[in-house]
Amino acid sequence: MMWFFKALNWISLPTILIFIVGCSLVANYAKGESLTFEFGNPSFSGQGFSTHALSISQLEYNRKKEVEDDIASAQAKAEREEANSILNKFLNNVESRIYAQLSKQLVDNMFGICDPGVTECETADSGTATVEGAEISWVRDNTLGTITLNIVSEDGSTTTITVPIDGFGF
Repeated sequence: MMWFFKALNWISLPTILIFIVGCSLVANYAKGESLTFEFGNPSFSGQGFSTHALSISQLEYNRKKEVEDDIASAQAKAEREEANSILNKFLNNVESRIYAQLSKQLVDNMFGICDPGVTECETADSGTATVEGAEISWVRDNTLGTITLNIVSEDGSTTTITVPIDGFGF
């Protein structure tokens, strides 16, 4: 035992006191507790499950909505590109010119407008035409000075337009 006291000779008393105080402080903070286990996920623990389920449902709904919107957007873009193709523009232009020519011929017949260079021109009192399933008929009433234009569409709806014959003085 003597060797122990000889070994202590080289260690000073303040160093020993600091060591003892430090060990007691560490022992004071080093407390043990019982271990408890809890699931962090609300799906397993049940705490906050309604909020968790609502969040998941909202995320699923938003994702489905995004996918549907993306599909609809892509379809609309494809339809716009198809409608704006050179061929479709050409067909629309030809179709509008054909309809313009048909309406010009109809108006010429209704009002008795003659082609240039023709000295005498006959006017008809009525006429009928069918254009894409719509029945177009007109009747000239010289006593009232009007032309009545009736358009009956495929679904049976009727549009009637009455136009004065001599009311277009320019």
